[in-house]
Amino acid sequence: MTPAAEPADAILVADDIIVQFDTPEGPITAVDNVSFNVKPGEFLSIIGPSGCGKSTLFNVLGGLLGDYRGMVNVAGETISGPHKSIGMVFQEESTFPWRTVTDNVAFPLELVGMPKNRRIERARHFIKLVGLDGFENRYPGELSGGMRQRVSICRALVHDPSLLLMDEPFGALDALTREQIAMDIQHLWMDTRKTALHITHSIPEAVLLADRVVVMGPRPGRIVEIIDIDLPRPRRLDRLPARFNDYAGRIREIFKSKGVLAMD
Repeated sequence: MTPAAEPADAILVADDIIVQFDTPEGPITAVDNVSFNVKPGEFLSIIGPSGCGKSTLFNVLGGLLGDYRGMVNVAGETISGPHKSIGMVFQEESTFPWRTVTDNVAFPLELVGMPKNRRIERARHFIKLVGLDGFENRYPGELSGGMRQRVSICRALVHDPSLLLMDEPFGALDALTREQIAMDIQHLWMDTRKTALHITHSIPEAVLLADRVVVMGPRPGRIVEIIDIDLPRPRRLDRLPARFNDYAGRIREIFKSKGVLAMD
């Protein structure tokens, strides 16, 4: 197993996270003794089968779930709830239908009192980065699902968080749009070098985007292996080196050894 970053170098530290839920049949452990660290500027993907606790872990890291054992530290602070250092993108896009694209993206800056001209300028910078220039004054109902997800990603980044968390941001999209959004996220990451953590159940997406892939086994969710992905950037789907398939095959073999046979 590849060792995690040393805590002194890390912007995110997850230490011995355990999450249990009470059910009529008794307590169920969703996440079991999960520990890892993420360095500043790193892109980390967490992959695992459905029901392995990925989204539960995402909610813990984002401060949305407080009933757990262990510790989460982001940018030097222990997280006990939603935090300004964290931007979050969910599987279902979360735009406000009554706001234009610009006003959706600028919303976090409005909350902190940034003057209107400055927040619009910053919002439009990110809108342009994801190819939505020309749509600044459109409403979400006039956009495709992929375009709305781009808006959600921009809104998560506009206030310059220390850490961007994404929970299966392509999950509700068709295959072609998923590929396009993945390329957008790679472009944004290379432009901003924002520390990113990406939850997915897709092996190709994890290998395509990540510097390291955290592989989780079936419930109770535990880390099985952490794999360094040594591929040049930018990574293009039409020009992937043979090592891409080697990494994807290695992850598939890990799942196969755990009895998980159907991972894309």
